[in-house]
Amino acid sequence: MSRVVLFGEIMLRLAPNGYYRFFQNDQMQATFGGAESNVAVSLANFGVDASFVTKLPSHAIGQGAINSLRMFGVDTTHIIRGGDRIGIYYLEKGASQRGSLCIYDRNHSAIQDCSPDDFDWETILKGADWFHFTGITPALGPNTFQAVKQACICAKKLGIRISCDLNYRSKLWTREEARAAMTELCRYVNVCISNEEDAKDVFGIEAENSNIVGGKLDPDGYRSVAAQLMNRFGFEKVAITLRSSFSASDNDWAGMLYDGKDCCFSPTHHLHIVDRVGGGDSFGAGLIYALLNGFTTQDAINFAAAASALKHSVEGDFNRVSVQEVSKLAGGDSSGRVSR
Repeated sequence: MSRVVLFGEIMLRLAPNGYYRFFQNDQMQATFGGAESNVAVSLANFGVDASFVTKLPSHAIGQGAINSLRMFGVDTTHIIRGGDRIGIYYLEKGASQRGSLCIYDRNHSAIQDCSPDDFDWETILKGADWFHFTGITPALGPNTFQAVKQACICAKKLGIRISCDLNYRSKLWTREEARAAMTELCRYVNVCISNEEDAKDVFGIEAENSNIVGGKLDPDGYRSVAAQLMNRFGFEKVAITLRSSFSASDNDWAGMLYDGKDCCFSPTHHLHIVDRVGGGDSFGAGLIYALLNGFTTQDAINFAAAASALKHSVEGDFNRVSVQEVSKLAGGDSSGRVSR
């Protein structure tokens, strides 16, 4: 069984029921989620030995976050306990022409205030096949940036493949800060994952003839983006998710994978969205699973895009689908018919 180590923040998610606005009633649903933890859960559901690394306070809410991961079989052995609080994000899910709204309350969370010395990467990464992080983790502050860098150095020394989802978040850092940090970290990365905007926001590499707001994406433009990223950093592979948003409820979704020779596009999935949070994370998990299992470039992008398409039908951050369900959609069965 392949072993994947993931490093980042898991947060408490507070969201009104259904598609209510904040305080439209007096109830909120409490669940957990965060970029790398979402990937870990997806991989565990696919049968991968996924080990999630973070720092969480020793109180009941921190334990609740750990329990939410253990429920899916994620290895929590290397989670450090300490600090005073867990990060929180408030989510108001959008519908129709009203977009979703996300408000962060994560300053001075346990992971943000960690010391890089909290993590013994030689021990944590022993026996691992893959290490994954996103641009969100170094954006939390200098301590997490250094922790990610140390993990990458150790993984590279041990011959472990490294993937990074650029995941630019303007509420966490500026484009200039992101570019400086990610330029340094990406020199360790084998597989780069981006959405249709990240390469522009972080590295100033923009797809021509595309209008993201207008829902027009040009495939040739993104092929060029992938080639430029590969040329700049020496990535083995570059994957890009392609979302055409017609409204908060209805999107088209596809993916592209470039390996320096072949540039393959998945079929386009027409989504009626239940919950879009974690869509990119489920794509990353599908891609990692496919590459670990030796899928061809075309089959890998088909699997990753299908995994993510299914996530949009699932409430919460975590993608609760199996390899069989993803393979069915990747194979062309998008009927949604009842399975009896």
